[in-house]
Amino acid sequence: MSDSSTRDQILLTAGKVFAECGFQQTTVREICTRAGVNLASVNYYFGDKETLYLEAVQMAHRSRAGEVPLPDWSDDVPAEERLCDFIRTLLTRMIGGERLPWQSRLMMREVLNPSHACEQLVQGHFRPHFELLLNILDRLMPGESPLHERQQMAFSIIGQCLYYRVSGSVVTMLVDEKTRSTHYSVDQLAAQIARFSLLSLEQMQAVSRRADDALQSDEDRISERSDSLQNLPS
Repeated sequence: MSDSSTRDQILLTAGKVFAECGFQQTTVREICTRAGVNLASVNYYFGDKETLYLEAVQMAHRSRAGEVPLPDWSDDVPAEERLCDFIRTLLTRMIGGERLPWQSRLMMREVLNPSHACEQLVQGHFRPHFELLLNILDRLMPGESPLHERQQMAFSIIGQCLYYRVSGSVVTMLVDEKTRSTHYSVDQLAAQIARFSLLSLEQMQAVSRRADDALQSDEDRISERSDSLQNLPS
């Protein structure tokens, strides 16, 4: 086995074991045994267990993102369609497939119990996707919406997707099998989350317009009163 193939085999095996057992419960010996390499191989190729873990998490994300990429939108694709596509992609990465891949399980372990690897995931992978979602929301929210409101809306959308990943077993207990099989596919859930989010955004725009109209009315009344005062006989 060549050096590159040995290294790749260790990394792939480590990712699966980390996803199954978590960082603390996984031993270098277990990884080497499953990979069919000697115990010194981890130190030779990665230096230590933590570095191996960091690379396994990075590989897991690259692999999942490569399997389920975001669409390459043309400039004329409307923001509503982009939002639907973004949600569908996110859900597919989280829960898509008959059997949840180890890459998704490893990343979810890291998100729920973050280590230094999570910082790298956030900066290298999650932040660009978050900025993309914010850019989509920029086109859908009132222009004067402050950054924190756009961020909160983005987190709300992500949170709806994340619920089905984190609480899938609860959903299974609450919803009967027939309903799940006919109404809970990735596409159906993505459509529901997108519809709910877009309706919320429309309501925010309506509230913003009413507030603008009320402010304009107040300004008009003040202006009229000022004109009346100026026309009073001296």
